[in-house]
Amino acid sequence: MHADKWAIKAKQAGYKTRAVYKLEEILLKTNTLHNTDKILDIGSAPGGWSHFLKLKMPKSEIFAIDILDMEDISGVNFFQKSIESIDEIPEIKCLKGKFNLVISDIAPNITGINTVDIENIYELNILTLKAAHTYIDKNNGKFIIKTFQNSMFKRLRKEMDTLFKTVQTFKPAASKKQSAEIYLYGAQKR
Repeated sequence: MHADKWAIKAKQAGYKTRAVYKLEEILLKTNTLHNTDKILDIGSAPGGWSHFLKLKMPKSEIFAIDILDMEDISGVNFFQKSIESIDEIPEIKCLKGKFNLVISDIAPNITGINTVDIENIYELNILTLKAAHTYIDKNNGKFIIKTFQNSMFKRLRKEMDTLFKTVQTFKPAASKKQSAEIYLYGAQKR
């Protein structure tokens, strides 16, 4: 088995995961690396995206939340809580409507039962979308979420269309061709 070029590149650059290149491609294509001073990372463990953003935008305030534990990252405020508990975190709640960027690489535990997994992914995506919409800045907030191409994808995209004026779909180069993962980008909160 040959080594994955993106994983090698990430390791050489000192990143925690190859997923940073997926995020970076979307950020560059959407010109989102500017005017971003408050970032919310939902489903942040193991911390690759937060780590990457802190290196790229050291002055940004980054808040990360996940039910899984995450290694400490200098300059990142991490809370080990579920997304349903986001409003119970005073440090995040006081910034409601002020985040320029909300990102999510969240995924449920996979059961192997396709219909159950598809439903679980959709439910988690909807929870994330609603939280992002609540916490995002009305004027210059942007949202990036990883999801999967499945029977619920069009429904999720339609839901995003009701909350954001601009919605785009991305399949980054660093995403494995055989992977069903796909990313949605939302801007201009309705």
